[in-house]
Parts: sequence; structure tokens; C-alpha cells
Amino acid sequence: MSSNSHHNALGELPATGSPFPLGATATESGIQFAVHSPEADGLEICLIDPDGGERRVELGSRTYGIWHGVIRDVDAGATYGIRAHGPWNPSRGLRFNSHKLLLDPAARQISGRLGAAAALLSYEDDPFGHASTVDSLGHVPLSVVTAPANRPLSPRPEVPWDQTVLYEMHVGAYTARHPGVPPEYRGTYLGLTAPAVLEHLRRIGVTTIELLPVQAMLTEPDVRSRGMRNHWGYSTGAFFAPDPRFASTPGAEITEFRTMVDAVHAAGIEIVLDVVYNHTCESSVAGPSISWRGLDAPGYYLLDGRGQDVDLTGCGNTVDSASPAVVRMVCDSLRYWVTEMGVDGFRFDLASALGRPGGWRFDARAPLLTAITTDPVLSRTKLIAEPWDATGAGYEVGGFGSMWSEWNDRYRDTIRRFWAGQSGVRELASRLAGSGDIYGGGSRKPWASVNFISAHDGFTVRDLVSYAAKHNEVNGEENRDGTNHNISVNHGAEGPTNDPAILSARARHVRALLATLALSTGTPMLLAGDELGHTQGGNNNAYCVPEDTPAALAWAIDWSTADDDLVAFVSRLLRVRRGAPALRQQEFFIGRDTPSGRPDLVWFDAAGHELSIEAWNDDSVRTLQAWVDGGDIRSFEPEGLPVADVSALLIVHSGGPIELTLACPAWAASQFVPIFDSSTVDGAPSSTSTVQAGSVIPLSGPTVMVLRSEGT
Repeated sequence: MSSNSHHNALGELPATGSPFPLGATATESGIQFAVHSPEADGLEICLIDPDGGERRVELGSRTYGIWHGVIRDVDAGATYGIRAHGPWNPSRGLRFNSHKLLLDPAARQISGRLGAAAALLSYEDDPFGHASTVDSLGHVPLSVVTAPANRPLSPRPEVPWDQTVLYEMHVGAYTARHPGVPPEYRGTYLGLTAPAVLEHLRRIGVTTIELLPVQAMLTEPDVRSRGMRNHWGYSTGAFFAPDPRFASTPGAEITEFRTMVDAVHAAGIEIVLDVVYNHTCESSVAGPSISWRGLDAPGYYLLDGRGQDVDLTGCGNTVDSASPAVVRMVCDSLRYWVTEMGVDGFRFDLASALGRPGGWRFDARAPLLTAITTDPVLSRTKLIAEPWDATGAGYEVGGFGSMWSEWNDRYRDTIRRFWAGQSGVRELASRLAGSGDIYGGGSRKPWASVNFISAHDGFTVRDLVSYAAKHNEVNGEENRDGTNHNISVNHGAEGPTNDPAILSARARHVRALLATLALSTGTPMLLAGDELGHTQGGNNNAYCVPEDTPAALAWAIDWSTADDDLVAFVSRLLRVRRGAPALRQQEFFIGRDTPSGRPDLVWFDAAGHELSIEAWNDDSVRTLQAWVDGGDIRSFEPEGLPVADVSALLIVHSGGPIELTLACPAWAASQFVPIFDSSTVDGAPSSTSTVQAGSVIPLSGPTVMVLRSEGT
């Protein structure tokens, strides 16, 4: 192997060092580099100076397929890349090309942007043809040597699952237009440290923010070709590095991320990261060679017998979760974010792909899933699966192990259908009660169901009641992208309107949706901005923006138009949830098989009668009353003391005006006090006077009510 003429010639061999840890690590004698590339013939660390000059140092030692060595004259802040030498045999997945400067898969920080797309390709014209001779230096981001962390982690809030309220948020979009954030911090990690931001989260009752991907992202080739950039971040370029696009000071993203974590923890709020280990930014074999594909494509990716990618993700490639190299990389990455960066848990994008060894059927005991749940560090964090991938065979809602919570799209669709007037109460009851039909019967708990109405992927709640169809034209894909299955209604006008009747109906619909979400058994997840009335103009796939779009215009939440009434409503709603443990129990409802012989949950119709079989199967039924026994809710405080509560009556009605008879079992307390009513703007009941079971109350339209028992 030899260097190009404009590089310094090889002439130094570093000290041997160790194969672990992977990446660049400071030692007493210098910086140790360790890179997994078992089939390479040789590997160079390429130190890049500020002017773009390159010095190549060959790593002369290989152990366990890992090339390693210690380079003495390197300091923190140095930038580098990797050149791997080896066979070009694409049909076997071997795509070694020393003309391509590669990111270190274990880099803690990266610097720079993608350059010319053609320079990033490892081949000339055909992915299975000749290797490219175009050098990619100057067109690919560089890895950065980082200094060890020099400060302790902040104390973790450790919010119990039954008290958890998730809040899905995009770091940039959330603060880019926030008037309470200093201008220099808007759209950044430090933006989330602003007192006004944290106070809002505390006010509405958020316990745990779930950040859209903050691992360093590089936009996919097809998106770049349209002059766009990836906004959401589901295109990971470095699994250990915080995304530099959210740093207020270039190069300070590690420090600023940790500062953000400390501030959020100090407010009593957890941080969960949305992580994308199912695929990478390299797309298919026709895509760029940026990191993993140029080092060990057969070890990192699922490939077929011809060297083509097996695509379970819809993103061109699938990470091989059964590969030891991948299991090690993912677990090392997760531990790093916990132990060095301080996060409290993870939501795994397209998690089913991580449980399909070899691309075959899903196995909850697959190597990577098992490694995560048995790891002594990771097993103590919140673990949330998106339980599907891009294939029908990957749909596994309810299929993950006991330590996992899951995004429950059956909850989303059921609640949307009910409030859109498209279904009755049979499946609604299951979703309100924690989806025991999906998660019960084993070792899982009700909080395994992450209940949501809206998420980043889809309509906001406001748009869900304002648009009958998607409007994604600005994405540059002629409105072909995004789902057509939205279960949305517009109440008589498509999009913005000044009609007071339509606006009133939409607002009432939103309140009913959010109330159902908060008062269902399970773990509620709000989409950031839904409590503000945020709209995306009917776009249900806001994943990209034009390349040079500033943060303030990149699907940013417009705080100047915040719906203060809705904020107050959500705040009251989540206070009701916190104050009613019976509605967020730690165990599934048993029904009539309780030790007392009495049920812990009874369902009634609008007339106050227990629901008949006919009513359960009648899709025209629009009213459901749930009486929940508060006498023995089988929930405990972290210290082990039992949680006490009173019984509650939850009413959901999606139809027009009716006269409703308050229901109650004959053996239970028969007096109730209204504490919540979604038909009012702020959720406050029009009266808090005690009412008797059997009383008739009017419902003027779609309504969610909560009444607490009082007396006998």
C-alpha cells in the first residue's frame, strides 16, 4: 500500500495498543485508534490538517478483526478519516476502495458536510462494475478526536412508568421560533435549557421528552438530488456523535448536549432518544461509501447471495442485527449515550428489523434484542420499540419481550376512528383499558402500550381535524409520499377557515382526542405542539426541507399563534391523570375474577345499563361509561407502599346531543363529583356539585368526562 504523492509517505508504525475500545481513545502515550474491518488487507488513519493536508498512518496490528494502534502526536480536536485497503469483490459484498475516506463508525464527533455525490461513490458507473478512482477527501465529513468527559452526570429523575407522560419533540423545530429562548440558542440543544421552555413542559405535565434523532445525520442521496435535506434525522451517519446541526457554537455539540441533559434533569424531566439502528445513511449498494460499507459491508449489512442489500426498512439497506459487529456497535453506542451523555432511555425506530436475524421471521429473543435487555446498564433504561418495519412480515405490535414498551398504532387508529364517527365501542374499550388483548396474559404491564394519537410521522392533531387528505406537495414528490390512511375529517372545509361553527367543532374534536389519550390506561405520548394548536398545513410527512432552509422555517412551531386555552386544557387534563391512579394502574384489569368476586372495571351504556352483547357489536353505539374500582388498584409507590384512590367514572361520547344516565354498580359508592369535562374550553366542569348515580345529565355533543366517587 502507498500514499498518493501529495500525502506524507508512510514511514511510522504506531505502538500496538489494544483492539478495545473501538474508535479514538486518549491514553498516556497518545491516541489509540481501533477500527473493525476484518477482511481488510491494511488500514490507515488519515490525519487531516485545517488546510486539508493529509498524513496517513498505517495501523500495523489486527486482533479479532480489529485494526489498532497508538499514535503519539495527536491531540483532542484533531480530525481524521480512515482508508481501508482490500479486495474489490462487490458480489461478495467486499467494497474496499482506498480512494474513499471513511468516517470512523465509533467517532464521538464529526465535522463537515457531504460534498459532490459522485465523489462519494465507491464504483465508477455500475455498483458491481469497476471501483472508482475519485478521491473523496473534501467531500465527506471527518471524524474528530474528543477529550474524555470531565464532569459528572446529573441525577436522573427516574420517573416510574405508570407516571410517565412522553412528549415527542424535534430539537430544532421546538425552539427555533420560541420568544423565550435567546436568539443565539434557538433551534439548538441549548434552546431546551431556556427557563421558559422547561416551565412550559412542567406546566402541562410532561415527564419525559422523546427527541427525534440527534445522532449525527447525513441526508440520503435521493433527498439531496432534489435539493432538499433530511429534517427529521432518520438517516444516521454516526451512531456515537451528537448531531452538529443543533450546536449553537460549531464543534461544541458534545458539551451543549450534556448541558441540555443537565438542565432537563434539573427540571425533573427525563430524556429519551429516538435512535435509528435499523439502517444507515449509505442507502443501497448504489449509494455512497461513507463509513460501514467501505469497512465491512458483509458484517454490518444484510446482503443476499449476490451482494445486494436486503431492504426491510424502505431506506435501501438493513443493518444485520445478528452480526457480532453490529451487536457490539449498537450496545456500545447505547451505553455511551447513557453513561457519558446522561440520557434515560431510547425509542428504537423500525425495531422489528432489529429482531429479524438474517432477515427472516421476527424473534423477540434475537441476538441484538437480547443483548440490550440483558445489559446491566441498558436494562435500567426506558426501552420503547416501534414494533414494525417496512414489510408486512415485520408488523409485531405486542410481539416484543417483557422489558419493552411499544408504540401502539392500533390504539391510534381505534381512537381516531371512534372520534371520527367510524366505529363503535368494542375495540375502544380495549384501548381505554390498556390494550390487555395485545399486552396482557404474560409478564408485561399496561404501560407497555405507548398510546398516541399523533406523532412526527403523520398529521398533527389540529391537522387531523382540519384536512380530509394529505397535502405534501412541498416535499417535492408530487404528493405521492406519506400515508393515505389518516382517518381524518375536516368538519366541512379543507384547511383554514373562518367559519365559527367549523372551528368550534374542530376544537371540541381536538379536546376529545387529547382527553382520551391522557385518560387511557397505558403510557400517553403527546406530539410536541399539539397542545399549542400547531399545524403543518396538512403535510403528513414533514421529513425534509429545502437544503438552505433556516431552522426558523424548517417546520418550526410558531409560538406566537399558540392556543392558550388549549394549553390550559392539557395542563388540567394531565393534572387529572396524575391525581387519579385508578386511571393509570400498574396491572391489567381482571374483570369479574377478582378476589372479592366483584369486578374492577364495569362498562355501561348511555342509559346506565351494563353493555349488552348486541351493543358491543353495534358500530353505531357512540357512548361508553367505564366504572373503575379505586378500592384495590394493585399499584405501589417506588418505596413499596400501596397506592390509594377512590373509584372513578369515565364517560366517552362521540355522537350528538343526548341525555345520559350516570352509571354505577349496585355495590359501589353512588355519589360522584365531576372533575373534568372536555366539552368546555378549559376542561373544567360547568358544575362540581355532587351528583347521584342514576341522575340524568345532558351531553351537548362529543365529550369526555371524569367523575370521582364520593360517599356511599
